Amino acid sequence: MQCPLCQSEDTRVVDSRSADRDTAIRRRRSCPACGHRFTTYERAAVVLVRKRDGRLEPFDAEKVRRGVNFCLADRAPETATIDAIVNAIETRTITSSTDISADDIGRMVLDALKDVDHVAYLRFASVHKEFQGAEDFERELASLDASDDG
Repeated sequence: MQCPLCQSEDTRVVDSRSADRDTAIRRRRSCPACGHRFTTYERAAVVLVRKRDGRLEPFDAEKVRRGVNFCLADRAPETATIDAIVNAIETRTITSSTDISADDIGRMVLDALKDVDHVAYLRFASVHKEFQGAEDFERELASLDASDDG
């Protein structure tokens, strides 16, 4: 890290701690060349989600969690299962190099729910895939049955 006062490349970390509700790391630094002390903050890069209408918004893991919880309502999933789904999606999203579409995130949720609970999968699919009638549910259920057999 370069010293903002003398531009020396040789600075050292004096103290590190969490900041901004654990969304950043605050580091106190010192420059041995000039003695200047300064603070830096490290944050993960913000991943943008491209919505269907074209607007961009920051990725929000809690929004994914709410959607998964809603689909699993009355299905008694373990909290660890929900945490694993959300963490896996968040990890895949953060490691994407650019923005990610809401449809891609929806497909990730569907893939995860398919392995956890078929009722929750159908609930989520009905919204994500914009079901219009019973035929859509029947078609999706048939594809679920086919994927279980194969």
